[in-house]
Amino acid sequence: MQEKLERRSFIFSLLLVTLAFALLLKPFFTPIFWACAIALIFFPFYRYLLRHFPKWPNLMALLTLLMCMVLVVIPVLLVASSFVNEMVTLVQKAQTGQIDLSQQVEKVRSAFPGINAFFERFGIDFDQMKERLLGSVMSVGSFLAKNALAVGQNTVNFFMMLGLMLYLTFFLIRDGESLVALLIRAMPLGDEREHLLLAKFAEVTRATIKGNLVVAVTQGTLGGLIFWALGLPAPLLWGVVMSLLSLLPAVGAALIWFPAALYLYATGEIVKASILMVFGVMVISLVDNILRPILVGRDTKLPDYIVLFSTIGGLFMFGISGFAIGPLLAALFIAFWEIFMREFVTPSGIHRNQ
Repeated sequence: MQEKLERRSFIFSLLLVTLAFALLLKPFFTPIFWACAIALIFFPFYRYLLRHFPKWPNLMALLTLLMCMVLVVIPVLLVASSFVNEMVTLVQKAQTGQIDLSQQVEKVRSAFPGINAFFERFGIDFDQMKERLLGSVMSVGSFLAKNALAVGQNTVNFFMMLGLMLYLTFFLIRDGESLVALLIRAMPLGDEREHLLLAKFAEVTRATIKGNLVVAVTQGTLGGLIFWALGLPAPLLWGVVMSLLSLLPAVGAALIWFPAALYLYATGEIVKASILMVFGVMVISLVDNILRPILVGRDTKLPDYIVLFSTIGGLFMFGISGFAIGPLLAALFIAFWEIFMREFVTPSGIHRNQ
């Protein structure tokens, strides 16, 4: 009796301390998750280097981390910097009147006379929507002007989180196998189940991140290039926006190129509008329809509709990191239920006695 009480007290204390430690690490959830994801993606390269230079694990882990920075981190920072510069320039032109947004909106209305009736069917007043659009642009400009200090503080916070992520990534690459072995030893789920779940975690993380990023970068690059070729303003800005929106399956980049094509039709640029529409449907959208099921759905072994809903739900819950976390949670959910059905339920549907 005393031994049972001590065991239960210890388990309760263990759970309490674990919960407290998890809350302590909660502010660092994003860099920790991305450190795990990057370590999973680049670990095969580290293992390849280690086979040739087994006596220098620290150096091989550092070289792997440097490759990650060259291939991923530095390009993302450069594109993000250019994106912010183009966004600020565009907002400043709108504020100074170099770009008359009100006139552009009126061109669209005059080109599509039925647009008022269309919006009225949904209870939307077109004039009010126009004023809100213009007000939003001005608000963005005011925010950038009045909150420069806050933006600077956020930048410092971003680089601090980036540094923590890279620091942790180094140790996860170097010590990943021993940490996984320790985790399997500590988890009370049974070694076979733990191996299955951890393998599923690695498989889905690699497939989701690599697949979604390949689709997003491809669509954003194609969109930015066609905007540049047609002489549309801020092609880099819109290319990055299309990349971000491409994380949403099914719709994605069309939220940018389709309205842009309609605007070109409205302003009389029929040839450019037709080129953009055909390119969007036949090239940009085709990339999503072909590559995403191959790179994401097939490797994660998830149906397309599960990938769609889990991605959107993940984005709502976790922000930009949700495009990877959402499908990962969905895959683990399915994996747990597969284990349950296999081990605890007979073919007749009767639960087995354990």
